[in-house]
Amino acid sequence: MPKKKKKKSPAYTGRDLIHAGYKPGPWFKRALNGLNSGKISWAEIPLYAPQPKDSIDLQEPCDQKYFLSARTQEEITNLKSVQATSQELAKVPTLRCLAIMPDACPAGPLGTIPVGGVAKAENAIHPGMHSADICCSMFRTELRTEQAKPVLDAMHSATHFGPGGRPEHSKLPKGLKQRILDNPFTHHHLQRAQTDLGTQGDGNHFAFVGHSDQSGLVSLVTHHGSRGFGAMVYKSGMRVAEKYRQEICPQVRKGNAWIPMDTEDGKLYWEALAIVRDWTQLNHQVLHDATLFRTGLEIENRHWNEHNFVFERDGFYYHGKGATPMWDYASQDELVSPQRIVPLNMAAPILIMEGGKSEAMDFAPHGAGRNMSRTQHIKSGRANLARETAKIDARFYSGMPDLSELPSAYKDAATIESEIGQFGLGIVVERILPYGSIMAGRSKFQRKRKKK
Repeated sequence: MPKKKKKKSPAYTGRDLIHAGYKPGPWFKRALNGLNSGKISWAEIPLYAPQPKDSIDLQEPCDQKYFLSARTQEEITNLKSVQATSQELAKVPTLRCLAIMPDACPAGPLGTIPVGGVAKAENAIHPGMHSADICCSMFRTELRTEQAKPVLDAMHSATHFGPGGRPEHSKLPKGLKQRILDNPFTHHHLQRAQTDLGTQGDGNHFAFVGHSDQSGLVSLVTHHGSRGFGAMVYKSGMRVAEKYRQEICPQVRKGNAWIPMDTEDGKLYWEALAIVRDWTQLNHQVLHDATLFRTGLEIENRHWNEHNFVFERDGFYYHGKGATPMWDYASQDELVSPQRIVPLNMAAPILIMEGGKSEAMDFAPHGAGRNMSRTQHIKSGRANLARETAKIDARFYSGMPDLSELPSAYKDAATIESEIGQFGLGIVVERILPYGSIMAGRSKFQRKRKKK
């Protein structure tokens, strides 16, 4: 008679570990391999599981420095709101200092980093403090011409605002494509990285054409971030940060969760931010080069800088939410010059600045900011399209003007420039005087909200 085969004991799975009270993680694979091969017993499983960390409490508010003043009632109301949210933000235990720029305004629930805010963090990246629009940035190409209209016309035909992607620009450099595929925070979003190339989005993003007050030459300046690609990476980062928040500091609001930099997740997210940065710079270049191709003009000068990003310096991580770093933060990037590009509004000059102030952690404003929301501005009745755009060639890509992006929607440009000088945040070395601009405009695809 043939011998009966012995029944093999069933293989253990992750479900068995979960039923035993363990939290899923990368260590499951090693533990299960050991269990199923007979090399370890259930009694040895705790040796494989990560040791629980003691949660930490909120801190006493860290130091906060404010570089803005308030004269009108609107400015006073805005400043009080900024101070209230910054005071709450300062309790996040990773933060060592906050600096608030002249363009500051609230950007969400109490405790959210304000637009125009800089947060210095130790051993942590807070995805919510660079926001979904990772690496929103400025890119300038100075051209060897004094004729502005042909440049604006060419840019209008080259760019794309609003929803949808552009398959015709979808070919990424091989090296960048491989980096996207190799990083767990980016590899699921390759298709979005491809189709979003050559697009600018909506809101306050723009293409601006004007003349240098120094050379008289025409400059093309674009403002946009990393589009849907960056937004998806941000969401992935927030999910990982939330896991750490629950373990390390549940008291911190979800929007201020962080990824510790001494973890593998921290290293990978830092790499992901660098990938998004390189994609965004490429996206600017694609649009500028398409404009050059249409005009046949040559480049006199070209440089860029970002203002929604995280910058490492002296072992700390500086989160700029709508704030421009003024120090030499990217010495390996030939497009980062000592000069920074700071726009104000579509009808005001773009400032080219140098310098910095150590008390402000060497940051400057990213623009003019707002004293009231878009909706409040529309309701105020201040918007006057004809008057506010009378001296420039203002274009809206959708064909429908967005009144919430007119100059009256923003803080006074002259006041912002004055406060930059008053607080020593930088020196204006050049101005690009406005000829015209292109913005998204109101979307044709926006649905009206149903009345309840």
